[in-house]
Amino acid sequence: MSQDKINVTLPDGTVLDLPSGSTAGDVAAAIGPGLAKAALGAEIDGELVGTAMGGWDGHRGWVYSVVVSPEHRREGVGTALMKRVERDLAFMGCHKLNLQVRGSNREAVEFYKSLGYSTEDRVSMGKRLEEDLG
Repeated sequence: MSQDKINVTLPDGTVLDLPSGSTAGDVAAAIGPGLAKAALGAEIDGELVGTAMGGWDGHRGWVYSVVVSPEHRREGVGTALMKRVERDLAFMGCHKLNLQVRGSNREAVEFYKSLGYSTEDRVSMGKRLEEDLG
């Protein structure tokens, strides 16, 4: 990899070459223009310590991911990222935000509860697509 490039490999194997110094927003914009509106990064002293990604399809808003490095948890980074995602999606017109957490991830469940989220009576379903591609 060249010193002046960042290579991002997407799940389909596509490699994006971005200039060094690209932000999380730059990477998101290169992947898809809608993604850039909902991708956030948090830095402390120039170090990326957290990211969040959310979106709104015009009907429901979703938080897809919130990640904070273990050494910076319980410092308000996750809360700040969530508040920003909420604000940005509300500004777009989103009235309700959803998220999914594994039931075994009690720390995450308690984190989201502390922000006002509650458990709803829903069935979460998924399907692995590679099973149908063979």
